[in-house]
Amino acid sequence: MMFHTTPFILGFLPVCVTGFFALGRLRGPEWALYWLVACSLFFYAWWNPEHLVLLTGSVALNYSIAWKLRHGTARRAWLAAGIALNLALLGWFKYADFLLHIVAPNAPALHITLPLAISFFTFQQIMFLVDTAGPSLAAEPGQPPRDRGDSLPGLLHYSAFVTFFPHLIAGPIVRPSEIIPQLGAAGLGRPRIDNIADGLLIFLLGLGKKLVLADMFGGFADIGFNAAAHGATLTFFEAWYATLSYALQIYFDFSGYSDMAIGLARMLNIRFPLNFDSPYQATNIADFWRRWHITLGGFLRDYLYIPLGGSRAGTLRRCGNLMTTMLLCGLWHGAAWNFVIWGGLHGFFLVVHAQYRRAQYRWLFRPLPAMFGQALTLFVVILAWVPFRAGSIHDTWVVLRGMAGLDGVTLPRMIVSAMPPLAALADPVSVMPFLGDARTLSFPELSACLLLGWLIVLAMPNLHRMTGHARHWCLTSSFALSVQALFFAPHVAPFLYFQF
Repeated sequence: MMFHTTPFILGFLPVCVTGFFALGRLRGPEWALYWLVACSLFFYAWWNPEHLVLLTGSVALNYSIAWKLRHGTARRAWLAAGIALNLALLGWFKYADFLLHIVAPNAPALHITLPLAISFFTFQQIMFLVDTAGPSLAAEPGQPPRDRGDSLPGLLHYSAFVTFFPHLIAGPIVRPSEIIPQLGAAGLGRPRIDNIADGLLIFLLGLGKKLVLADMFGGFADIGFNAAAHGATLTFFEAWYATLSYALQIYFDFSGYSDMAIGLARMLNIRFPLNFDSPYQATNIADFWRRWHITLGGFLRDYLYIPLGGSRAGTLRRCGNLMTTMLLCGLWHGAAWNFVIWGGLHGFFLVVHAQYRRAQYRWLFRPLPAMFGQALTLFVVILAWVPFRAGSIHDTWVVLRGMAGLDGVTLPRMIVSAMPPLAALADPVSVMPFLGDARTLSFPELSACLLLGWLIVLAMPNLHRMTGHARHWCLTSSFALSVQALFFAPHVAPFLYFQF
């Protein structure tokens, strides 16, 4: 059951919201939370009921460790054990086959089924353990923890925090201090018309991004990248159009999911932090990572980069910390070398940017113009999407060769005939098989779609920075297309981040 399917929109969501507010009014917020946890567990079990045991067991184990961190002794040991157990669980399900292939390339695969959302609920619970342990670790080893003036949240509130269905599957990676106090608010189970209206509007706009824009560009991207995976070569425009389409697909897919998650939580009186802030408008690579998957970037900064030493231990250590953080970020996205390459590229870009800024302050030269910085940032980000999307290193090389024009430059014969000077730049062909649906007119059609998509991401403000009037105008213009895609699409394309 996914956010953009009819069972969720017409079945699960109205039942969940109605039951939540009915119990909140009749029995109070605690019963509303019980209902919310039950609905979230049902939502998770829809894919694979067997993995429900893993999720609930993980919640119970981590809460028990948190209790030890708050009330017991040997807190450092308990914290280390909790983090190790979470990472071991994630490592077994997500990376066992990958590591086995590295150690023994000829060994048969283990074929371990990856539990849905394990990366996300693992990170959530590591944050909870670290935040629970942090202040109390100031006590001497072997001594009782000092009084913090607060108490461990109850198991019900903790369970609701981890399993809350709007963020359970693909984020945002919300922090305990942001969400658990909201789950304990006295008015949680009472319907608020403003929250329901705003949440529904944000949800529907995110739905439009996914069904109307992301899935359309995904179809264009799949043609090119699937051709590379099957041994075909891509000409210049085929490779670039496939890559530009994928860059828009993942943008609208993830932006749409983030908006839908924020909208769903808002309907239930919970406010999520912003997770996506027009990243293609960033003027440098550090700015890009402050805008793309904001909650993941914050987690990596606060729970990995800074504990490694951050930028406090000299230039070489800072560069090493950046590279380590981004390599692990790439590996978190998937157990494959192409994800490691993607993370390594972004680590390299961040190191170069940090050294450039250091030289800028030392020698007092002027920064790059904002427009040039944005163009350069966008260029390297788009190039890095190639290994992220490609199925293998070989496929990555095929697409990059095509983007460099090493496998030729072609255009439809009809277009070259209409504009003869293009013959000096490209060879005329009857069809371009890996562009659109291989018809001559697919080139101008796809060109128009790409132009529209890039105008939206580069020129329009973020949904959460729009005025109410602009939001309603966007909803009016996209609603009919969203409904058509929801009910009549030939297949349901999952969110890209579901695989992570």
